[in-house]
Amino acid sequence: TIVELILGLLWHLVHLLVSLFDLWSHLSDNLECYLISSELLPKYRDLHFERLNYVGVVVDSREANDVLKIKQLLRWLSTIGVKYVVLYDIEGVLKEWLKPGIETPRDENSRTNLVSCLMQNSDLSAHGGMAIECLSGSDSKEGIAKAANLLCSDFCNRNTHGHNKGDNAFTEADMVCALRAVGSGGPEPDLLLVYGPVRCHLGFPAWRLRFTKIMHMGSLKSMKYGSIVKALHRFSHKYQNYG
Repeated sequence: TIVELILGLLWHLVHLLVSLFDLWSHLSDNLECYLISSELLPKYRDLHFERLNYVGVVVDSREANDVLKIKQLLRWLSTIGVKYVVLYDIEGVLKEWLKPGIETPRDENSRTNLVSCLMQNSDLSAHGGMAIECLSGSDSKEGIAKAANLLCSDFCNRNTHGHNKGDNAFTEADMVCALRAVGSGGPEPDLLLVYGPVRCHLGFPAWRLRFTKIMHMGSLKSMKYGSIVKALHRFSHKYQNYG
């Protein structure tokens, strides 16, 4: 019928408009990234890192095997001036290939128990080096289990000695203290860059994301230097309410 024909034409027209808009957005984004990489856009030349102490990078485990891409990403971050990076993938792929260069602090009185390393290759050391912390999904599970066990032990000890019998609730502060005590606390990233198919943190420890700005960067295969600079520039102009 005529009505069905009109509706079909409208559907195809809307689909065409959406496709054209998506194509335009993709082309404009690529052009902007190219101009940023070529340092042709003045506003992206000087980045201020007064509020950027730690950058988190979450990578989908299916893409984390691309070592060249990961090294390129770290090289770009170092070139930009980032000093502290937290790398995460849920299956621990990144942790495996970075393990030879990782030093694990054993000092329990240290400010944070980080699994950290200082990248000493020529590309990164030229920019002063970059401290890298590696995390995986197993770290999160193990940390939660140890913290819960510590809280339960403390609760049982208090009951045994007759202290605070009426207080049976665990607060967020108690959990944070327990996580730090078992070495699973660590600093909270100011910015989290997520490389993966979905817009979520892919299992990154939630207790370290209280005030973190999360930005989805798309697939690791299509990462661009300009998109990283743009993300850091956007973060530097965001107002954060810390409560």
